[in-house]
Amino acid sequence: YIWTASRAIAQDKNSKPTIGCIGIGGSRGRYNRGRSVSDQAAKLGQVIAICDVDDKHASEYQAKFEGKPNTYRDYRELLEKDKPDIIVVGTPDHWHVPISIAGMRSGCDVYCEKPLTLTIQEGIDINQVVKETGRVFQVGTQQRSEFNQDFLKAVAMVHSGRLGDDVNAYVAIGGGPTGGPFETSPPPEDIDWNMWLGPAKEAEYSEERRRMFRWYFDYSGGKRTDWGAHNIDIAQWALGKQNTGPTTVSAKGDFPPIVPDNFPWDAYLNGDASLPNGYHTPSKFNIDLKFDDGTLLSVNDKYERDEKTNFGNGVLLEGSKGRIFVNRGKLVGAPMDALTESDNEELETMMTDLYKGKERKGHMKNFFDCLEDRTQPVSDTETHHRTMTSCHLCNISLMLGRDLSWDPVKEEFVGDEQATALKTRKSRAGFSMDTVPA
Repeated sequence: YIWTASRAIAQDKNSKPTIGCIGIGGSRGRYNRGRSVSDQAAKLGQVIAICDVDDKHASEYQAKFEGKPNTYRDYRELLEKDKPDIIVVGTPDHWHVPISIAGMRSGCDVYCEKPLTLTIQEGIDINQVVKETGRVFQVGTQQRSEFNQDFLKAVAMVHSGRLGDDVNAYVAIGGGPTGGPFETSPPPEDIDWNMWLGPAKEAEYSEERRRMFRWYFDYSGGKRTDWGAHNIDIAQWALGKQNTGPTTVSAKGDFPPIVPDNFPWDAYLNGDASLPNGYHTPSKFNIDLKFDDGTLLSVNDKYERDEKTNFGNGVLLEGSKGRIFVNRGKLVGAPMDALTESDNEELETMMTDLYKGKERKGHMKNFFDCLEDRTQPVSDTETHHRTMTSCHLCNISLMLGRDLSWDPVKEEFVGDEQATALKTRKSRAGFSMDTVPA
């Protein structure tokens, strides 16, 4: 493996790039996918440092490597002392952007798990830093690369015109849980709870808050940013909307019982209102995102139209010539059944073009391939930011309980101060973006 990054000139030409793994989860990845993606990276590079706020997680992962990589609780120490070529970020969602920006400004290329952003503004910010630093950045939306490449082929089917004109997308991403209030307790001694919270507001420890962070707006965005980061992403790619966004969003949904009606979410997220310690992201939802040309992207906990059209997870793409359905288990539909050998050869060429000409041998491999020629991988920050903007628009419409207008060019809400207030949020003292090294 020949490593050609500018910062590695002094290294032996056959050495592997060095890796800092930040956020590696628990045994079998029970808290998040950090350990899984770190394992994938370790096969292609050399792990020299590990960071996790849980000492047990860090020591457990350290034991896998003969060289005993250094371990840290604070990613800033890792960046300063070990100076890895790459960081793999597998933390809870609210830490993704601050750590990724710090890594890029320290000279690292970055592989970061999805969802990349906690807010719309974070996506704008991280795109700017990618441009400023020239670092290679892969977002962990593996559906663009893996699962028999069925999603990639579905995108090619739409782009080839085989579904006809005026294609719309209908997405199901599953419902969210309800639960709480949960009891709180002192954090375990081997966990740095203050660092886990980081930029989020102060909160007492509970296993539910830590382990099921996706169902707290403090740290994530519920199913809209969890599975939405995958299925909305594929839908926008297929519809040719990767570099733009919807102009209107209309959402209806149910919040868990701990959330009062007309709750002031902007005040809550900025620390000026409170909720009991329980899951509070919407559990059920039906959301319509519409683009300026009339294209519809429908986002649902489950999609039900009739007996033949209902599903709990996947993407239905429907146009004037037919429709196809894709999820992690299948790619089906009459247009798929009608493909000839020549059609499949044409689609293979299109899939290679969609994949930016790189070998299609896995998401992490795509990242490492792009390190060689300093190009952006298949899941770059610009297009994923657009996906995440749609996910955040879904949540903001649900929070406010009304339709919203969005300008995808200016990336601004149209005439709505409350919505604009939810485009970003302030960070806890000591963890603001201002503290990230420039």
